[in-house]
Amino acid sequence: MKKNLVVLSGAGISAESGVKTFRDSNGLWENHRIEDVASPEGFERNPQMVLDFYNARRRQLSDVQPNAAHLILVELEKNFNVEIITQNVDDLHERAGSTKVIHLHGELKKARPVNSETKIIPWENDLNLGDLDQNGNQLRPHIVWFGESVTEMDLAIIIALIADFFLVIGTSMQVYPAAGLVHYIPGHCELFVIDPHLENTFAKNENFYKCSATEGMKILKEKLMKQKNGK
Repeated sequence: MKKNLVVLSGAGISAESGVKTFRDSNGLWENHRIEDVASPEGFERNPQMVLDFYNARRRQLSDVQPNAAHLILVELEKNFNVEIITQNVDDLHERAGSTKVIHLHGELKKARPVNSETKIIPWENDLNLGDLDQNGNQLRPHIVWFGESVTEMDLAIIIALIADFFLVIGTSMQVYPAAGLVHYIPGHCELFVIDPHLENTFAKNENFYKCSATEGMKILKEKLMKQKNGK
């Protein structure tokens, strides 16, 4: 039986593909205040600006491709039951070929009516005021904004509870509730961390790889395969 490799991924894995990270050092996101483009209140104040912001993010996806870190995770599916829990709203894990992906914070290529969290529809093009569902409700990006419930969190916890290996890659572990998933992994689970910036979140040990997502995944793949083969 394949062992369970559970992956919590964040912006750092997509950054190597050219996807801009969520927040710059000045606290702005693409020159916007976070609360203006990532909150229900911001959408209520200026819905078209928010729609335009996510339209630009969605268009950018056609200019980027999965990188080696994404592809190695796909390769590992041959030998492990790989479950990816991502904070990213891009579709790079899926485009690389990963078959089990949960998006905690929503997806750029999906939309939903403003009055529902569950009526989710695929959406590839720009989303504008006047784009309505079949009941006449305005559509909005299927993105979990600040202050909104993370509806996939319960499923993510269930997956973390059965992890044999748990990988944290490309996330600062500052955003909750996602960062709290490490508290649900079982006692026998081996924890790995890949990130060039994590300094104090985890105790440094042989499973702490302070390097890029791509370099870290190359090291981790070799280590996991040695363990699987009993070397």
